[in-house]
Amino acid sequence: MKTLYHISDLHFGKDRPELIAPLLAELQKADFVSISGDLTQRARPSQFMAARNFIEQIEPPTLVVPGNHDVPLHNPFRRFVTPYRNYKKYVTRNFWPEIRTPELSVLGLNTVAPWHWQRGSIDGHQIGHLCRRLSQLQGLRVLVAHHPFEQSEDSSKALMRGAGKALGKLADAGLDLVLTGHLHQWRDDPFVAKGSGRQVMQIHVGTGLSSRLRNQQNDFAIIRTDGDHVEITRMSENGGRFEPALTRAYCRTERGWQSADQSG
Repeated sequence: MKTLYHISDLHFGKDRPELIAPLLAELQKADFVSISGDLTQRARPSQFMAARNFIEQIEPPTLVVPGNHDVPLHNPFRRFVTPYRNYKKYVTRNFWPEIRTPELSVLGLNTVAPWHWQRGSIDGHQIGHLCRRLSQLQGLRVLVAHHPFEQSEDSSKALMRGAGKALGKLADAGLDLVLTGHLHQWRDDPFVAKGSGRQVMQIHVGTGLSSRLRNQQNDFAIIRTDGDHVEITRMSENGGRFEPALTRAYCRTERGWQSADQSG
């Protein structure tokens, strides 16, 4: 069994400092950790330094991708010319991070589009690269990105450009799970990818540390994998601690993802 902890939208600069130690304590229990962007609130050096200090304290291997808040919004010149300067300096220059094991493979994707600051995008080059990598990997295949590939119709944010087309191709290439953030809303459910007959499980987490809550508590996800079985636990903040709020189990079958009590 492998355990992947997924956090997102830390927003250093608009964070809750009292939650840093409790969150770090939980993350040390993971086999792997993924962080799906928005490390900072305004992409300032001091905020990236705080984010780097946080990441350096995570002992398990950690995969990180940027979010739209990690490029400068209020400096148009830097946003279009050197959007990732501080991200590269303080976090990583690797925009194609991977975690590979026989049981679990995790790929990172940068969906930030400086010219579409909030919405994000995925293009043909990225889709092609991911499809090639997915076809070469073993075990459960997971993609980590900031922007969701599917969201409810009542969402206040526009769906990422190219999301539907990309998801169908990625599903056909073998993608099993997508881990995202951006919406500050929890959601976990399987759905059939458009253009493909395969189901993909998408897990949105809210914000791990930010005070920018959207009528939900700070949270993160624990994904436990054992062959074709996946258990997803939402860990939610309660009184300064993170506690299990719900757990759902699924089994990957020829029909797609099934609730564990329906898979037999």
